[in-house]
Amino acid sequence: MAMRTTTAAAAAALTLLAAWAGAHNATAATTATTPEKTATAAAGECRVLAPGASAVAEKAVAAACEQIGVWYTWGGGHGPQPGPTYGQVDPTDPDSAHDPERLGFDCSGLVRHAYHRAAGGDPLTGNAHHQFHSPHVQQRFTAAQGTAPLLPGDLLAWGSGPVHHIAIYLGAGKMVEARESGTRITVSDVRLGGDYAGAVRIAPPAQAPGTFSTWGTDVWTHTEPSTTSPRVHKFPGPTTVRIDCQKHAEPVTAEGYTNDAWSYLPEYGAWITNIYIKGPAWLDGVRTCP
Repeated sequence: MAMRTTTAAAAAALTLLAAWAGAHNATAATTATTPEKTATAAAGECRVLAPGASAVAEKAVAAACEQIGVWYTWGGGHGPQPGPTYGQVDPTDPDSAHDPERLGFDCSGLVRHAYHRAAGGDPLTGNAHHQFHSPHVQQRFTAAQGTAPLLPGDLLAWGSGPVHHIAIYLGAGKMVEARESGTRITVSDVRLGGDYAGAVRIAPPAQAPGTFSTWGTDVWTHTEPSTTSPRVHKFPGPTTVRIDCQKHAEPVTAEGYTNDAWSYLPEYGAWITNIYIKGPAWLDGVRTCP
């Protein structure tokens, strides 16, 4: 009798074990597919989520959304032409150690790529700060206005001084962004707290009057038309800028050229020597500053 009881108990235990294994395998199978499903859902969310945007803005959203899942990489997207590039190590961020091995974009590299694909040319060169102050800005929105007046394709910016992060609005409180090292391009909820600085709407023309390109690397602007005045902003590479006027001031010698002409950049509230502006020493079609 004792043997029969033990055998029955063992059989029952085996039955329970088999049932548990089946349930466990089903759970494991579901878990295994979850990342793929999540990625698909995230990719599906990356699209124009509200009406009213221009055709260029909608194309910019579509171009950015094509990059969902691509690595964030510090400095990525800032090659001679728009598009993904291998990144660099950010000395302030240990998570960027593998960025030189990753092909992708940083935040402004993604914005540059998206508007290049949408508008042609290369209208949004430079870093996030330069893009926020681009001469192609059609309209600005303060942080206090929130997302209510925004349309898909608008650029959201963060930074209490220089802008350090930028993303593309999708509508419905969502944005697509390349956020930080160790992550991939993704759809996020708009973050209106912290140092959110506001948003801009881009309407890049083919070549607006008074619009020029800088050249050279690590070029500084100044508070006055003089190299001894305080520095304002640095252009790490060629950047599209709008020039309000120009004047003769301190002679500057650089890159084998000498020139006493300086140009005023209203978006930056700063001056730049004409040596670093593509064009003649005295720019055609630009008025003389009073």
